[in-house]
Amino acid sequence: MPASGAPAPAIFDFSDPGAVSGWEPVGDRVMGGVSTGRLFAPPGGPGVFEGEVSLAHGGGFASVRSPPGRFDLSGAAALVLEVRGDGRAYKLGLRADPDLDGPSWQAGFRPAPGRWEAIRLPLREFRAVWRGRPVPGAPPLDPSGVVRFGLVVGDRQAGPFRLEIAAIRRDPPPAP
Repeated sequence: MPASGAPAPAIFDFSDPGAVSGWEPVGDRVMGGVSTGRLFAPPGGPGVFEGEVSLAHGGGFASVRSPPGRFDLSGAAALVLEVRGDGRAYKLGLRADPDLDGPSWQAGFRPAPGRWEAIRLPLREFRAVWRGRPVPGAPPLDPSGVVRFGLVVGDRQAGPFRLEIAAIRRDPPPAP
């Protein structure tokens, strides 16, 4: 939080139904799986990432990704997610390649079930992955080059999931 105590401006404010516009599901169907997931905003928000993970046909994850944009995170030490979870493990992913050809950088989090919390993910802890596998020797994330955000549930546990998400913010916020 800034020194004034006010939260940083949101990169994504999911109390605005337009914030989910353009987010698309990218599930394990690319590998033959049948898991489902979507991000939507019910009236009055917050956003909801929900679906069902299936282990059938080699599956085991569901994800959504933002539309491309320019999200310069230079100077940010971390991202803060305001979420209410279901006890499952999730990941926040960041991409620097607009064509989706390169790795994504991911950091995991597991919100406590049923209560709102602000989860801080230091940018230095994001690790490069390609199709869910670590990329040995990959350079660290370049915060100035982020072009997409994503959410993933991939704890290899079958069943429904639901993550309510109010906002994604940078920490610290940009200087005035």
